[in-house]
Amino acid sequence: MRSWLLVGGTIWVGTFFRDPVRTTPRGERLIIAPADGLITMIAKVPPPPELRGSDGLGDAEYTRVSIFMSVFDVHINRAPITGRVKRIAYVPGKFVNADLDKASEDNERQHFLIEGSDGLRIGFTQIAGLVARRILAFVREGDMVDAGQRIGLIRFGSRVDVYLPAGTSPKVLLGQRSIAGETVLAEIGTDAAMTGISQ
Repeated sequence: MRSWLLVGGTIWVGTFFRDPVRTTPRGERLIIAPADGLITMIAKVPPPPELRGSDGLGDAEYTRVSIFMSVFDVHINRAPITGRVKRIAYVPGKFVNADLDKASEDNERQHFLIEGSDGLRIGFTQIAGLVARRILAFVREGDMVDAGQRIGLIRFGSRVDVYLPAGTSPKVLLGQRSIAGETVLAEIGTDAAMTGISQ
């Protein structure tokens, strides 16, 4: 019985750390989903303090798209746009359920700010969850990254928040699943609201 538990645990861990090849759509104005998972929140909020400043995001409200990763999702995170990593800010914190809104402010998290060649900045945040105990970055400040490139990992259930700039609406809906490096999260400057139906 114990050996079967070990085999099951080994298979589960191997499944969790899988890193499939992804085909990333190309387009200067596309914002690509950085995480696999379920779109659980879309809200207008100010960006976190760690992403603000004269060389960061402004103080105005941004559309935050939250992607919840269960323990069964791929947990490799990818760059949403091509550009230079301007800022990486790690914040220690709690490990409450990452699907809760307060996790954006209470949980252990790591913020990324990427600036495209046109000067547009996209911020996103890795947020640890109930069982996550390690957030890893694969890149450093100053690195150039391509849209869809692997930039980090959160171990076990967690969440990624993406902050869309003004005048840009998401091309995903609540309840939809995203695929890191493949799903188009938004198109910069496109503000047409989407509707859908669950069936």
